[in-house]
Amino acid sequence: MAPLARRSQVGSAVVDFVLVLVVLVPLFLGILQVALVLHVRNTLTAAASEGARYAAVVDRPAEAGAARTREQIAGALASRFASGVTAQMVDVQGAQAVRVDVEAEVPPLGLWGPGVRLSVSGHAVEEVVP
Repeated sequence: MAPLARRSQVGSAVVDFVLVLVVLVPLFLGILQVALVLHVRNTLTAAASEGARYAAVVDRPAEAGAARTREQIAGALASRFASGVTAQMVDVQGAQAVRVDVEAEVPPLGLWGPGVRLSVSGHAVEEVVP
C-alpha cells in the first residue's frame, strides 16, 4: 500500500509551488509598486521644495525655480518625470511666495494596470531687500 500512496503524491510539489506563486507574485509586485510610487513622490516633493527655495532668492524669477526643479528631478529619477513642472508667484497669508508644481505619472510595475498620477508642490516665501 505504501508504493501506491507514493505514486499518488508524485508531481504534487509542482502544483503546490504554482498555487503559492499565484498568490505571492502579485503581492510582491504590489508592494514594489507602492514603494516605487512613494519614492518618486518623495523625490518630486523634495525637488519642488528645492526649486521654490532657489527661486525665492532676491531678484530671481519664478521660472528659475522650475528649471532648478527639472534639473533635480532629471538627476535623481529621469527627465520624463520633469515634463510637468510649473512655477508661479503666489500670495501666502499676505506674503509673496514662490510655488513650484510638479505633475508626473509613475508607470505600472507589472505587465498590466494603470499608472499612478502624482501632483506635488513646494512653497517658499520670497526674500525681501531690507
